[in-house]
Amino acid sequence: MYQIEEPKYLMLLLIIPILWLAYFYMRIWQNKKQKKHIDAKLFSKIVKEKSRLKPFVRMLLLSLALASLIIGLANPKMGTKLETVKRRGVDIVFAVDVSKSMDAEDVKPSRLEKAKRLVSEIIDHLVSDRVGIIAYAGEAYPLLPITTDYAAAKIFLQNMNSNLVSSQGTAIDDAIDLATTYFDEDDTNKILVIISDGEDHSQKAVEAAKRAAKEGVTIFSIGVGTKKGSLIPIKRNGVMYGYKKDKNGKTVVTRLHDDILKEIARATNGKYIEGNNTQQVVKYITDALKKMDKKEFETTKFSDYKDQFQWFLLAGLIFMVLYVLVLDRETQWLRKLNLFGELDE
Repeated sequence: MYQIEEPKYLMLLLIIPILWLAYFYMRIWQNKKQKKHIDAKLFSKIVKEKSRLKPFVRMLLLSLALASLIIGLANPKMGTKLETVKRRGVDIVFAVDVSKSMDAEDVKPSRLEKAKRLVSEIIDHLVSDRVGIIAYAGEAYPLLPITTDYAAAKIFLQNMNSNLVSSQGTAIDDAIDLATTYFDEDDTNKILVIISDGEDHSQKAVEAAKRAAKEGVTIFSIGVGTKKGSLIPIKRNGVMYGYKKDKNGKTVVTRLHDDILKEIARATNGKYIEGNNTQQVVKYITDALKKMDKKEFETTKFSDYKDQFQWFLLAGLIFMVLYVLVLDRETQWLRKLNLFGELDE
């Protein structure tokens, strides 16, 4: 099992494709200039010591060196021991609405980003509880099964967006039914946290909540958005293209509908919470969890994580030395081996 201590440094890997683009651009530019001023056969006779393959090999070595050094900076760690531990906690499933209305920006930076922040901060306050994540729009999608791996939960959470579920709508009833399959059948506290703007929910959601209540599930529903509402931006790769319109060409205004969210929570003796104040939401949820009976369960985890950065730094140093040693021109001690095509006509 691996962990990355400083993942922010991995962004530097973007330098490598930029270098390759520059490399190919220069090669194309050089070939054009060469053909413009001198015949190709004559050029090859004049510069017999020029290798055709070595510049590519040197670029490859430079790329490997940079990649190794950057990964070394990020400091990957490896769990060297798998152990079984006993914990006491509550099972919590987060069902996050990822429909297009969650892209509305009446809550900054957007409703969906607000929902992700709420889940992330709640997870930060957990100790021994198990968590699972469901994304839903027109259908429910199991994003992460019940686990104690909070780091993995945050990774899945970060990748959540409104394009995750292709079918649009808000099938909260499917999300509730799916959540009930996450929990063990034994008698323990089962918590479902639903985060949504409440738009487009049907009465089926309340019926699903009643079924969940019979399975011992308590629902906390969190509403994100405002009653005033907002437009739904259409973005591609972060670029704004306009706002969503209905079939009649009118710009759609999406608003928070908390009535259905309150009904869902009420059906399970849970609680509806307004989600605009992050600290208040986190405090309410964590305080409620502390008052609940904890279940003892066994889980396996990797422990004794050891730094692995030194191996990547060593590899980077080796690749850099090879990059320096491999020259574009012919090297006498490799001439007879002809590894880089120096003797090719």
